[in-house]
Parts: sequence; structure tokens; C-alpha cells
Amino acid sequence: GLELKLVEMIRNGQENVAIADRLHHWMRRLLSTLDTAQLPAALTEELQHQFLIPQVALRLWALPQASAQRLEGQACVAAVSDDVKSFAASLSAAFCGGNHGFEAAGWLGEAGHVQSMAMIALKQGEEAFGLLVLGSPDPTRYSAEMGTEFLARIGDIASAALARLRQA
Repeated sequence: GLELKLVEMIRNGQENVAIADRLHHWMRRLLSTLDTAQLPAALTEELQHQFLIPQVALRLWALPQASAQRLEGQACVAAVSDDVKSFAASLSAAFCGGNHGFEAAGWLGEAGHVQSMAMIALKQGEEAFGLLVLGSPDPTRYSAEMGTEFLARIGDIASAALARLRQA
């Protein structure tokens, strides 16, 4: 019994190291992206690549005019409804669960295939200025029962990186 527990602890430790390595690579990409106009794409592409996320979408609002103009034409600055903004502001933790026709699911390339999703509010202080959406065709990938601590860290890092776009 002790041997099985030891093997399980070793496996969990190895999984944690792998996750830490992926997080490190993602953060390094964010820090090395100097052109803020490229930051949203770098954030979503590297997140999708490192964590094998089938679909990732990002929306930002309440940006200074200069930043909004630099990002013009990118999906990340497409208009969002007041409902989405209110939903993001109300999130104290990442939402994980099934795709129940959320507006944000429509931001994903193949929204009809999304069975589960995670939505992470991007905040500066208490103010929400964006929403990061992760989608999967696997109905169990993002479930209401899963822990959201790791997703909270992703949200904190993404918020800090994207805060550069909110500076006047």
C-alpha cells in the first residue's frame, strides 16, 4: 500500500513539474513579446500550444484609444455585450462547465464543437477588462467540480501581461 502511495506521489510530482515547465514557457513568451499589438496573439497562441487547449479566445474592453487603434482588426477587440462585461466582473474564480449557449462560446472558431469551457476574467484591481475563454470538445475537460487554482494563476498572469495595453 505504501509503495502504491509513493508511486502516486512521484507521478503527481512529475505532472506538477511538467505543468510548471509549460507555465514557464508561456510566461517567457509573454515577457519577450515587446510589441503590445502582438501580445494578445502571443498570449492565446502560446497558451493553446503549451497546454494543448483545442480552442482559445480573448476579448478586451475599456482600453485606451491608442491601444484599441493598435489592435484594430484583431478579434480581441471585437465588441462584447454588457452581459459579458457584467458576467466577467462578477467572476471571483474561473467558470468551468458545459457550453450552455454562452455568448463567449461564439468567439471560438468551432463553437458548435465546444462541449466544455473555462472562462477566466481578466482584471486590474477589481475592474474586469477582458475575458479569456478556453474551449474543448471533451465534455469533461472543464467541469464544475474541477479545481480552478491553476486557471486563476493563468488569469493573473494574463491580466498582468495585458495591463500594458491599458497604460495610457
